[in-house]
Amino acid sequence: MNRRRWLTGALSTALAATVAACGQAGTSIAHQARRMGEGLTRRSQRLILPRDALAPTYSRAQISPDFKANGSIDPVASDYLALKAGGFADYRLVLEGLVERPLSLSLAELRARPAQTQITKHDCVEGWTSIGEWTGVRLETLLDEAGLKPEAKYVVFHCFDALDQQEDGERYYESIDLVDARHPQTLLAYDMNGETLRVPHGAPLRLRVERQLGYKHAKYIKRIEVVDSFADIGRGRGGYWPDRGYEWYAGI
Repeated sequence: MNRRRWLTGALSTALAATVAACGQAGTSIAHQARRMGEGLTRRSQRLILPRDALAPTYSRAQISPDFKANGSIDPVASDYLALKAGGFADYRLVLEGLVERPLSLSLAELRARPAQTQITKHDCVEGWTSIGEWTGVRLETLLDEAGLKPEAKYVVFHCFDALDQQEDGERYYESIDLVDARHPQTLLAYDMNGETLRVPHGAPLRLRVERQLGYKHAKYIKRIEVVDSFADIGRGRGGYWPDRGYEWYAGI
């Protein structure tokens, strides 16, 4: 871990210097430098840590009494409101894109798949943390059920919520690569702390990708798309916040 911290720190320092130098040449060059540094960070972390290395888990006694709800906490989109009014009985998760067998699953069908429960820490980029218990189906289970095509590289999560709380606002989305999609702790969670997931925390379904920062944990998932590139989705950087300058990988 000391080696990992040193390498990550060295890369961050080098990146900061590069971006500062490139700033005078234009933001596009600075952006390219940042993305290069991010790629180096991702590759170095995966070189040092096994792909299946687990995030720390905790006991029920350590669960945070008040797990902070952040970002969107009550989407206003009409399609979401209609589902919420019916207790999400009509909700269906669509899994499509570069798959052999597209899926459309109700919450009952998701709950019928093998379930996994884990108690993990949520690390927000704002600096706060909370510990919660999550129950859901492993994303890998659904990917295997759908069957990935050879060209598949990324999994994109399209969400119901817009952070500006407008009906026609830009919907939240995020993406991860297949390494993190197949990680044993990557869940599509429908329960939190032993109860059905509530709206402020992403009902009816949210992502838990435990080795990455909180903004990667997409809430209010509407559909999942498997792609070979996210260049033509949103602003092309792989997520709502990465489109606005945040790191795409966001590994911790």
